[in-house]
Amino acid sequence: MTYRYRIASIFLLGFFIDCINIFMSAIALPAIADDMQISIVSVTWVSNSYILGLTLIIPLSHWLSQRFGIKALMVTSMLMFSLSVAFVGYSHSFSELIFWRFIQGVSGGLLIPIGQALTFQYFQGHERSKISTLIMAIALIAPAISPTLGGFIVDVVSWRWVFYSNIPFSLLTAFLAFIWVKEPLPKENTIPDIKGIILISLIIVSGLFALSAYGEYHSTLLAIVIAVFSIIFAVLYYYHYRHHSSPVINLALLKNRNLSLSIFIYYCIPGVFTGVNILAIFYLQQYLKFTGQGTGIFMLLYALGAFISMTISGALYNKLGMKNLFIIALLLHSTGIFLLTFLNDNTDIPLLIIAYLIIGVGGGIGANTAQTTALYDFNTQKLVQASVIWNINRQVVFSVGATVVAMLFNILSLFCLPQTAYSMTFLICALIGILPLILLFTLKKKVITQEIQDEF
Repeated sequence: MTYRYRIASIFLLGFFIDCINIFMSAIALPAIADDMQISIVSVTWVSNSYILGLTLIIPLSHWLSQRFGIKALMVTSMLMFSLSVAFVGYSHSFSELIFWRFIQGVSGGLLIPIGQALTFQYFQGHERSKISTLIMAIALIAPAISPTLGGFIVDVVSWRWVFYSNIPFSLLTAFLAFIWVKEPLPKENTIPDIKGIILISLIIVSGLFALSAYGEYHSTLLAIVIAVFSIIFAVLYYYHYRHHSSPVINLALLKNRNLSLSIFIYYCIPGVFTGVNILAIFYLQQYLKFTGQGTGIFMLLYALGAFISMTISGALYNKLGMKNLFIIALLLHSTGIFLLTFLNDNTDIPLLIIAYLIIGVGGGIGANTAQTTALYDFNTQKLVQASVIWNINRQVVFSVGATVVAMLFNILSLFCLPQTAYSMTFLICALIGILPLILLFTLKKKVITQEIQDEF
C-alpha cells in the first residue's frame, strides 16, 4: 500500500469510528434514560456533549497539528478517544457520563479535520472524487448498520458495551497512525482565535441550556436568564469579530445567500431529523415495545433512501437547480415525518417503512444539495473561512435539533397523554421542516455561471 493510501485509510477509519459512535449511541438513549432515571430532554446531552466537544476542538486542530506534529496529534487523539470511551461505559452517574462524552468529542475532533486535510493534500484534482466517494459511502453505511448493531448490543448485553465496542477500532487507528504517518513538523505556527472559539462555545452551550431548562423544568424565568447570557456572549463575539484580523467565524460571509440559506435548510432537515429520530427511538421502544435491534433496522431504510437520492441529486443539480431540489427535499422530508403522526401500534410496520424511506430520500437530497450550495460562491481564503462556518454549523444542528424536539415533547406531555404528545411533536416537526419554502418561493432566480465539478 502506498503512503497516500495509508494516510487515507487512517482518516477513513477515524471517520467511520466517529460516525458509528454518533448513531450507535442514539439507539442506546432509552436504556441510558431508564438506567439513570433521567428524562428525554436530559438524555439528549449524551449526544450534545459529544458534539460540543467536536465543535470546540475543530477550529484548534490545525494549530495543534502545527505545534505538536500531525503524527503525535493523530496518535494522541485515538488514545484519548479509547480512554474516554472506556470511562463513558464505566460511568455510574449522569454527570460522569456527560463529562467523558465531552472529552470523547474533543479527542475525536482532533483526528477528523487534520486527517481529511492531509488526505486531500495527497489526492489532487479528479482523484479526490475517489476519496469523496469513499467518504460518502462511510457516511451512509455507518448510520445504516450502527443502530441495528447498537440495538443488538443493548438487547443482549447492556448500553455500556455500545461504547466499549469502539475501543478496538480506536486503538487500531492509533497503532496505524504510529507506524504509518511520517509527516514532518511544520515550520509555520499560526495563532488560533482562542477568544473567539471560547465565545462561540459559550453561545452554543448557553443556548442549549436555555432550551433544556424550559423543556426540563418548565421554568420560563430560568430559560430567559440563560438565554440572556447567550445573547451577551453573542454581542461580545460580534465586538471581538469587528476588532480581530482573523476571527474564527467571519460573520460577513453569512451575507452570502447560498451559504445562509443552506445553513437554514440544514437546521430544518438533518437538524429536525436528529430530534425526530431520537424521539421515534423512545416511542418505538418504550411505548410500542420494539426491541433495540428492531428499532435500529429502520435506519437501514433511511440510509437506503438517502443513498438513492444522493446518487441522483448531484446529477440533477445543474438540470433542476438548487431551488427546485431544495423544494423537493423539504416536501419529501416533512411528508415522511408527518406519516409518523399516524403511528399507533407495533403492527404499523408498513407505515414505518414508507415513512423512513421518504425521510431518507428527502434528507439525502436536502443534505447533498446544501453541501454543494453552501460553499458554491467561495474560493481561496474565503473558502477556508466559509468551510469553518459550515463545519461548525453541521455539528451544532444535531444538538439544536435533538434539544428542541425533546423540549417540545416534554411541554406537550404536560397537557396530553404521551402517545398524543408524540404525534403532536411529529406534526410540529413536519411543519418546522417546510419553513424554508417561504424563502424559496420568494427567491429570485440566480444565474449560475460556474460548472459543477464532475464528482458532483
